[in-house]
Amino acid sequence: MHYLRILLFLAAFWWFLSGYLLALILALGTLSVLLVTWFVHRMDRVEGGYQRLRVGLGLFRYLGWLMWQVVLSNIALVRCIWDPALPIRPVWKRLDTRVATPFEKALYANSITLTPGTLTTDVKDDHFMIHCLDPAGLQELKGGEMEQRIRSLGI
Repeated sequence: MHYLRILLFLAAFWWFLSGYLLALILALGTLSVLLVTWFVHRMDRVEGGYQRLRVGLGLFRYLGWLMWQVVLSNIALVRCIWDPALPIRPVWKRLDTRVATPFEKALYANSITLTPGTLTTDVKDDHFMIHCLDPAGLQELKGGEMEQRIRSLGI
């Protein structure tokens, strides 16, 4: 039943984005949806079964907050690039974290990478290796607001 829901959701989403009803396009879309569903099935077997993601209002609030952080980071990065008086001082440091579940770790690492000027280069047990174009970005991460928001989701 889980895979049927995934298949139907992907098919509807693909059709919504495509909007075409030509035979070739429908055949390629069907092939794409079947291939992605097969990949999901294989990933579930490798990782020990599927885990239900509890999507609540908190996740949407977090994504809205993250989008705002991306906008703010874009502005800061553009200022840093366009203004020669603001030097780029890259740092590569270890960031200790207290996120617990694999999903929280993935969400945190990807959120850091999505934010312009920062990149998660490695994820180990309870720490990440982070590359930042400016030490202020690393200090902001060490402040812990992003981590706290992810931990409060309870995923």
